[in-house]
Amino acid sequence: MAFNSSIRVLVAGALALVAGVASAMAEPVRIVAFGDSLMAGYQLNPGESFPERLEEVLKARGHDVVIANAGVSGDTTSAGLARLDWSVPDDTQLVILGLGANDMLRGVDPDVTERNLTQMMERLEARDIDVMLMGMLAAPNLGASYGTRFNGIYPGLASRFDVELYPFFLDGVTTVSGMTLDDRMHPSAAGVDRMVEGVLPMVEAYIEAQG
Repeated sequence: MAFNSSIRVLVAGALALVAGVASAMAEPVRIVAFGDSLMAGYQLNPGESFPERLEEVLKARGHDVVIANAGVSGDTTSAGLARLDWSVPDDTQLVILGLGANDMLRGVDPDVTERNLTQMMERLEARDIDVMLMGMLAAPNLGASYGTRFNGIYPGLASRFDVELYPFFLDGVTTVSGMTLDDRMHPSAAGVDRMVEGVLPMVEAYIEAQG
């Protein structure tokens, strides 16, 4: 009787372990899209923001993923740093980090931008959260010196922290008719789809690597 009881306990324990593993495998990949209006979906309809469209496309391709929109219009890297810890839940596996455009538009010293982004990446690294960096480029009217300093921030950080870099978040958007709103700065719904198309291979490769 005691032997049979021990067997039952072992079998129950094994089944519980298998169930736990199966449950863990069934969990979706959790991503936070952290940034400014380019993430938030400025002046777009519900369902048209970058995080929403990226999640929709990934799910259509068979991936179990949840992408939270942590974009705040107008955010600089300083504002992003101030809210990072409470904006990114502990169960987050990947942060798609896209900040710096407003720093550039306001002429913030690139050293400040780099320092803020560095601190964000250090904090996420300390929490074992992966980062995918969305690069930004300076507007030509800010001058060659500013452009050189600002444009070097993202490749430098990607190399230092060994993370994936998408060189220019608005690639194929800023200079293409119909891809921006009337302000010629923010992406239209079509522009967001172009951004998703560009970033998709990187994010999809990350998700597949988690399996």
